[in-house]
Amino acid sequence: MLDVHLSDVICEGLQNYLALMVHKTPVFEVNRLHFSYGRQKVLDNISLTIEAGNFYAIVGPNGCGKTTLLDIMAGSKTPGSGSIRYLGRDIKEYGKRKLAREIALVPQDFYIHFPFTVGEVVLMGRHPYIPRFGGPSKEDIDIAEAIIEKTGLCRLKDKYITELSGGEKQRVVFARALVQDTPVLILDEATSNMDIQYTLNFLRAVSEEVSQAGRTVISALHDLNLAANYSNKMVFMKSGRIVSEGNTPEVLTEEGIKAVFNVESRVYFDRYSNSCQVSFKGIRPR
Repeated sequence: MLDVHLSDVICEGLQNYLALMVHKTPVFEVNRLHFSYGRQKVLDNISLTIEAGNFYAIVGPNGCGKTTLLDIMAGSKTPGSGSIRYLGRDIKEYGKRKLAREIALVPQDFYIHFPFTVGEVVLMGRHPYIPRFGGPSKEDIDIAEAIIEKTGLCRLKDKYITELSGGEKQRVVFARALVQDTPVLILDEATSNMDIQYTLNFLRAVSEEVSQAGRTVISALHDLNLAANYSNKMVFMKSGRIVSEGNTPEVLTEEGIKAVFNVESRVYFDRYSNSCQVSFKGIRPR
């Protein structure tokens, strides 16, 4: 069972981050962002403000620009034009090591071809805190060990990452991000290869860190019902543009789903999940 509380370990950037929260400084201010791969326009005039202490679900069809937007916010890609500010400063002012102490990214796809053990991969999350030419401290190792235990990876700790299934690798990457211990978590379809048990536990753990520790989560999700269950903010994207954004119940409407996905649906409040849910008309074989 996944039982993770990031606040169990001390985050270096969290104290300053929480102080800025008090002064209502946005985590991200995205202004008129454009991005293209050659002649293919991917992001078209994106403007978005991310407020601290919220769980944002980024939702939209395949190819709408979700991953590219998250990569830019994580500092992995540079926009063609426009600006992005993190905690009031241009994100380009942050060095890679400093940014890695502020933002952790769990990618949709994770490729590693060297036979590192699961324990070694998880410990890589402490790299931003390890001095150059130095090795991990006892504190770094203790943090990694604690997260390995809490994410249910103990039995896999000594296995090679190249021997794991897709879902198991995804859990390892999640653990590495937790070990990185940042105020902001960016998740790009982070549960895409997990079974439902680990998906629910993963999202529940992340959601608790938003409500209990004031962290900010920005997650691209395909499943509208999971997005409704765990996010309190939602952004609908289509064709590289933001169609709507706001509180999840206000964005997740039948009209909005039709505009973005071109499908008919019914949106209703479900008492069992205690959230809005979406139903689609099924066609059963006769």
